[in-house]
Amino acid sequence: MRSILYYKKLFPVAFTFFALSAHAQVPGSAIDVQHYNFALQLNDDNNNIKGEATVAIKFIKDAASFSLNLVKKNAAGKGMTVSAVTENGKSLKFEQDSDIVKIYTQVKAPSRHSFVISYEGIPADGLIISTNNFGHRTFFGDNWPNRAHNWLPCVDDPADKAAVDFEVTAPDHYQVVANGLQLEEKTLDNHLKLTHWQENVVLPTKVMVIGVAEFAIDHPGDVSGIPVYTYVFPENKDAGFKNYAIAKDILPFFIKKVGPYSYEKLANVQSKTIFGGMENASAIFYFEESVTSKGIEELMAHEIAHQWFGDGASEKNFAHLWLSEGFATYMTNLYLENKYGADTLKKRLIEDRQTVIDFEKKRLSPVVDTAVKDKYMQLLNANSYQKGGWVLHMLRRKLGDVIFWKGVSNYYTMYNGRNANTADLCAVMEKASGQNLKPFFKQWLRTAGHPDLKITWMQRANSSVVEISVTQKQASIYEFPLEFTVNGKPFTLNIKNKETGLKVPVATSDAKVVVLVDPNVNLLASFSLEGITVQK
Repeated sequence: MRSILYYKKLFPVAFTFFALSAHAQVPGSAIDVQHYNFALQLNDDNNNIKGEATVAIKFIKDAASFSLNLVKKNAAGKGMTVSAVTENGKSLKFEQDSDIVKIYTQVKAPSRHSFVISYEGIPADGLIISTNNFGHRTFFGDNWPNRAHNWLPCVDDPADKAAVDFEVTAPDHYQVVANGLQLEEKTLDNHLKLTHWQENVVLPTKVMVIGVAEFAIDHPGDVSGIPVYTYVFPENKDAGFKNYAIAKDILPFFIKKVGPYSYEKLANVQSKTIFGGMENASAIFYFEESVTSKGIEELMAHEIAHQWFGDGASEKNFAHLWLSEGFATYMTNLYLENKYGADTLKKRLIEDRQTVIDFEKKRLSPVVDTAVKDKYMQLLNANSYQKGGWVLHMLRRKLGDVIFWKGVSNYYTMYNGRNANTADLCAVMEKASGQNLKPFFKQWLRTAGHPDLKITWMQRANSSVVEISVTQKQASIYEFPLEFTVNGKPFTLNIKNKETGLKVPVATSDAKVVVLVDPNVNLLASFSLEGITVQK
């Protein structure tokens, strides 16, 4: 059965907006990061990394100090130790707490400043230093949700997006991949190599990464001028090059339906991290065994969809994670529907619906879950993925394909390079449709649970009418269209109350009444159906 494992479930492990574009920052913050330059030194002798982070900041409030996130070295010896902070070569006072570097400097807003943070240590998390199945050493960034500050000084929050450069010095037997374009690859003394990647499109820290390993690299083609690359371990070259090449067939669907691809390349990378797939902007990481996985096409479709939803248009905070995961889930379903037909979509929706219902038995919470304040891994659940996807499906059916896609495209265009929440999406879809969608968004996204329907029908002897009764058993009353067929003839019943009835005409010659509920799989609900024919 398909599961979040293929997306962002914990895996057992061990148009373009540039740097100075207007974008979001953490509400109430005095700073808005504009650009990061991370100069990193890696080695084969130990897991200690050395870093020099140059952070360009726009101050939006007067400040006597400001803070960046960075995990301090702990009792086990893992974490980062800051040795110096400077501005224009001048040393600044700083203090390091458990996961904060507080930097003291008198600043008047609005103004821009650039700070250099020198540090080193063994990453406690975030940069996974490991070995692959072939015993070769690897380094992979793994930042979601807010784990970047285990190895990078940053504002580790999806609301503060910035451009990023990575300058990685590593032993010369490695290849390095990261966000953006490769500007330089230079051989250094002592069998070292410097690789410089630059991403001018602003990103949240959750998708800023490097991948350092011995790679075999392929270029299966370009899509609309965007080069598509494959990075796999050399031992998996044959399978990896063949199976990852499906990416160049997926990319055109989202470009056509949603809008232009924002990044300079699309690299699909075999990795060694804790997720099944991670949508790092322009450098997607997949779990190691993905090169031979039968589910690789749907996995790649999901992560490629994230380049628009999650990377380009990012959620303002993790309570609105469904704007990433629900979109990527449903966009995958739509890609597969387009390629394999409507029955494929129906089958996946049935599976997703059951997953949502099963999840609610364990944890009853709304999709927009504001109760989760930290430990965001718990939001990688059926609400964010399958239920979010289902809401988009019902919205599509409510609005029709033309308006739905117009709204989705408008939403992406408006929030690409920025951040949005659920109300922002609602407003865009309302404008596209001319409808009041607030009740729809409230009941499906901010209300826990789903419609649980008891449906009964009865036909009296020699009657040309079938009497249908629908009862909502759950506490909160929903409004929705319920589709059904009686002897093959379609009907739609608009449900607004706890009890709703309808009389459906049938031919008296029909020997048997057959009632089917939700035959086109368009409603997220659970059903019980009972019917009788009353004889003389």
